Amino acid sequence: MASFTELQEKYAELMMKVGLNLQPGQPLLIQCPIELVDFGRLLVRKAYESGASRVHVDWVDEELRKINLELSPLEDLEKPAYWRSSIFDALYEAGGALLQVYAPNPDLLKDIDSARASALMKSDSIARKEFRNHTQNGDIKWCLTSAPTVAWARKVYPELPDDEAVERLWRQIFYMARVTHSNPVAIWQEHVAMLKDKVRILNDFHFQSLHYTTPEGTDLTIELPEGHLWLGGSWDGTDQEFLPNIPTEEVFTLPQRDGVNGVVRATMPLNHNGTLIDNFSLTFEKGRIVEYTAESGYSSLKEMIETDDGAHYLGEVALVQYDSPISNLKQIFFNTLFDENASCHLAIGSAYPTTIQGGTEMSRDELLQKGVNYSLQHVDFMVGSATLDIEGLTQDGKPISVFKNGNWAI
Repeated sequence: MASFTELQEKYAELMMKVGLNLQPGQPLLIQCPIELVDFGRLLVRKAYESGASRVHVDWVDEELRKINLELSPLEDLEKPAYWRSSIFDALYEAGGALLQVYAPNPDLLKDIDSARASALMKSDSIARKEFRNHTQNGDIKWCLTSAPTVAWARKVYPELPDDEAVERLWRQIFYMARVTHSNPVAIWQEHVAMLKDKVRILNDFHFQSLHYTTPEGTDLTIELPEGHLWLGGSWDGTDQEFLPNIPTEEVFTLPQRDGVNGVVRATMPLNHNGTLIDNFSLTFEKGRIVEYTAESGYSSLKEMIETDDGAHYLGEVALVQYDSPISNLKQIFFNTLFDENASCHLAIGSAYPTTIQGGTEMSRDELLQKGVNYSLQHVDFMVGSATLDIEGLTQDGKPISVFKNGNWAI
């Protein structure tokens, strides 16, 4: 059995060899929580061993972010920090890759005015708009992964001492990322092939709509635009395959912007900008969110939806089997990377141009005419459960069971 140190090494190697498919001579930017300095240094070593030309680490300090939100004048939070985003634009121009280690404290901003958090999120989104377009188009290789911090581990395992909670969360991540296998790279190649097979089947059906129902109150119809494409597993927009998320269990496409109608209930809490939104529902008419409720985090949900006009619409439809490694742990991780890969999910906000034929070559106006939503937001929320049924309607009006009781039916 591999030791804890060996598993960390394999996890870091997986990021370089499979997540980023890092090439010799390629520069790399790593965003990593400052608390995870040892793991960050390990990632740098593995990057150089994989042939990286230069590796830069952007250390993320959530407590400093909180101080900024507490003390910065609101008008300054609203100003896009283009100087801060210039490193991302330069990375793209240099043909580099981006690795993000995502480990937010779910309770960090519970006492911060949601309007201030929303203002900073919006200004950051504006500053990084061009780079975000590159990531959504697959023009640059990027990978989102995670590693445990004390605050996050404490939230997931409040009954354990901090050190035990962190180690427990590490081991769960190793399991979910499939690094406990003797050859994680080979296992991931098999897993990606399975996801691509589902993509092929869904693209062959070319459904005109999907109908979601649960006994708990979800009754939602999602029309799919002409020319929509299902994607999943690896991307090859850069002519070199990479995995945007590790772990990943999803296949996804986009909805018709004005073709979503009905009610959907979230099945897991959503951690957004450091605030937990729980037990919430959204009502859609002609694609637009016209009503929403939340047992907690309502203000944060409202700020999210009111970010811009596009945040009133959906941009992603993702299918994830309920019987999967992450879901089978029966654990809420308060981290979208893991929770979204335990559950079918939808995303409020911008759609990926890669999910419609010719989308990466279209202007924003052309995409909008095709029914492709645009927003500064892209926020995934979970709707899957053991009771979820999804029925697809073919172009000739034939109903096909896609999901039954939360699992694939095709």
